[in-house]
Amino acid sequence: MEYQIVANPTEQDIQDVRAGLRAFNDPFVEHLKETQIGIFALDENGVRMGGIISRLWGNWMHILYLWVDPSLSGQGVGTELMQRMEALAIEQGCKSAMVDTFSFQAKPFYEKKGYQNRMTLNDFPADEQALHFLTKSLVDA
Repeated sequence: MEYQIVANPTEQDIQDVRAGLRAFNDPFVEHLKETQIGIFALDENGVRMGGIISRLWGNWMHILYLWVDPSLSGQGVGTELMQRMEALAIEQGCKSAMVDTFSFQAKPFYEKKGYQNRMTLNDFPADEQALHFLTKSLVDA
Protein backbone atom coordinates (compact mmCIF):
# COMPACT_ATOMS: atom_id res chain seq x y z
CA MET A 1 0.00 0.00 0.00
CA GLU A 2 1.29 3.42 -0.91
CA TYR A 3 0.19 6.55 1.00
CA GLN A 4 -0.01 10.08 -0.36
CA ILE A 5 -0.16 13.34 1.56
CA VAL A 6 -2.04 16.13 -0.21
CA ALA A 7 -1.99 19.68 1.15
CA ASN A 8 -5.13 21.58 0.16
CA PRO A 9 -7.00 18.65 -1.42
CA THR A 10 -8.99 19.43 -4.55
CA GLU A 11 -12.75 19.22 -4.71
CA GLN A 12 -12.32 15.89 -6.52
CA ASP A 13 -10.06 14.59 -3.73
CA ILE A 14 -12.75 15.46 -1.20
CA GLN A 15 -15.52 13.95 -3.32
CA ASP A 16 -13.57 10.70 -3.64
CA VAL A 17 -13.44 10.30 0.13
CA ARG A 18 -17.07 11.38 0.58
CA ALA A 19 -18.24 8.91 -2.05
CA GLY A 20 -16.51 6.05 -0.26
CA LEU A 21 -17.95 7.09 3.09
CA ARG A 22 -21.45 7.49 1.66
CA ALA A 23 -21.28 4.03 0.08
CA PHE A 24 -20.46 2.60 3.50
CA ASN A 25 -23.17 4.64 5.30
CA ASP A 26 -26.02 4.26 2.80
CA PRO A 27 -27.34 0.88 3.97
CA PHE A 28 -27.92 2.45 7.39
CA VAL A 29 -29.26 5.90 6.51
CA GLU A 30 -30.30 6.13 2.85
CA HIS A 31 -33.98 5.72 3.78
CA LEU A 32 -33.92 8.87 5.93
CA LYS A 33 -35.44 12.01 4.50
CA GLU A 34 -32.86 14.78 4.13
CA THR A 35 -33.30 18.36 3.03
CA GLN A 36 -31.80 21.78 3.63
CA ILE A 37 -34.09 24.68 4.45
CA GLY A 38 -33.36 28.40 4.47
CA ILE A 39 -35.45 31.15 6.01
CA PHE A 40 -34.46 34.78 5.46
CA ALA A 41 -35.32 38.13 7.04
CA LEU A 42 -35.75 40.82 4.38
CA ASP A 43 -35.84 44.57 4.84
CA GLU A 44 -38.37 46.83 3.08
CA ASN A 45 -36.20 46.75 -0.06
CA GLY A 46 -35.96 42.96 -0.14
CA VAL A 47 -32.35 42.93 1.08
CA ARG A 48 -31.43 39.96 3.24
CA MET A 49 -30.67 41.18 6.74
CA GLY A 50 -30.53 37.77 8.36
CA GLY A 51 -31.05 34.12 7.71
CA ILE A 52 -30.95 30.60 9.03
CA ILE A 53 -29.96 27.46 7.13
CA SER A 54 -30.73 24.06 8.61
CA ARG A 55 -30.33 20.47 7.56
CA LEU A 56 -33.35 18.32 8.35
CA TRP A 57 -32.27 14.70 8.48
CA GLY A 58 -34.30 11.91 10.00
CA ASN A 59 -35.59 13.09 13.37
CA TRP A 60 -33.11 15.94 13.66
CA MET A 61 -32.82 19.58 12.67
CA HIS A 62 -29.18 20.71 12.51
CA ILE A 63 -28.74 24.47 12.44
CA LEU A 64 -25.84 25.01 10.07
CA TYR A 65 -25.81 28.81 9.92
CA LEU A 66 -27.65 31.62 11.68
CA TRP A 67 -26.81 35.22 10.90
CA VAL A 68 -28.43 38.56 11.69
CA ASP A 69 -27.00 41.87 10.53
CA PRO A 70 -25.43 43.58 13.57
CA SER A 71 -27.61 46.67 12.99
CA LEU A 72 -30.62 44.53 14.00
CA SER A 73 -29.10 43.07 17.15
CA GLY A 74 -31.57 42.85 20.02
CA GLN A 75 -34.63 43.41 17.80
CA GLY A 76 -35.88 39.81 17.86
CA VAL A 77 -34.90 38.88 14.30
CA GLY A 78 -32.75 35.93 15.41
CA THR A 79 -35.50 34.71 17.72
CA GLU A 80 -38.08 34.92 14.94
CA LEU A 81 -35.83 33.04 12.52
CA MET A 82 -35.27 30.32 15.14
CA GLN A 83 -38.97 29.99 15.96
CA ARG A 84 -39.93 29.73 12.31
CA MET A 85 -37.24 27.13 11.61
CA GLU A 86 -38.16 25.04 14.64
CA ALA A 87 -41.85 25.12 13.68
CA LEU A 88 -41.01 24.05 10.14
CA ALA A 89 -38.76 21.26 11.43
CA ILE A 90 -41.55 19.97 13.68
CA GLU A 91 -43.94 19.99 10.68
CA GLN A 92 -41.36 17.89 8.81
CA GLY A 93 -41.22 15.32 11.62
CA CYS A 94 -38.11 16.45 13.50
CA LYS A 95 -38.08 15.68 17.21
CA SER A 96 -34.76 17.24 18.19
CA ALA A 97 -32.47 20.09 17.18
CA MET A 98 -28.74 20.64 17.40
CA VAL A 99 -26.33 23.49 16.83
CA ASP A 100 -22.66 24.19 17.37
CA THR A 101 -21.37 27.64 18.19
CA PHE A 102 -18.04 29.19 19.09
CA SER A 103 -17.50 30.92 22.44
CA PHE A 104 -17.36 34.27 20.63
CA GLN A 105 -20.68 33.64 18.86
CA ALA A 106 -24.10 32.86 20.31
CA LYS A 107 -24.07 30.25 23.11
CA PRO A 108 -26.14 32.42 25.53
CA PHE A 109 -28.64 33.16 22.75
CA TYR A 110 -29.24 29.45 22.09
CA GLU A 111 -29.45 28.66 25.80
CA LYS A 112 -32.20 31.31 26.18
CA LYS A 113 -34.06 29.44 23.44
CA GLY A 114 -33.96 26.20 25.45
CA TYR A 115 -30.84 24.61 23.99
CA GLN A 116 -28.62 22.74 26.44
CA ASN A 117 -24.87 22.53 26.16
CA ARG A 118 -23.90 18.88 25.72
CA MET A 119 -20.19 19.18 25.03
CA THR A 120 -17.48 21.81 24.86
CA LEU A 121 -14.15 21.57 23.09
CA ASN A 122 -11.88 23.97 24.96
CA ASP A 123 -9.04 25.78 23.21
CA PHE A 124 -10.73 25.17 19.87
CA PRO A 125 -9.85 26.39 17.32
CA ALA A 126 -7.26 28.34 19.33
CA ASP A 127 -6.28 29.11 22.92
CA GLU A 128 -8.98 30.76 25.02
CA GLN A 129 -11.72 29.91 22.54
CA ALA A 130 -14.19 27.03 22.62
CA LEU A 131 -16.68 25.19 20.45
CA HIS A 132 -19.99 24.30 22.11
CA PHE A 133 -22.47 21.64 20.97
CA LEU A 134 -26.05 22.22 22.08
CA THR A 135 -29.30 20.28 21.64
CA LYS A 136 -33.00 20.85 22.24
CA SER A 137 -36.02 18.59 22.27
CA LEU A 138 -38.63 19.86 19.80
CA VAL A 139 -41.38 17.58 21.06
CA ASP A 140 -41.42 19.29 24.45
CA ALA A 141 -41.25 22.78 22.93
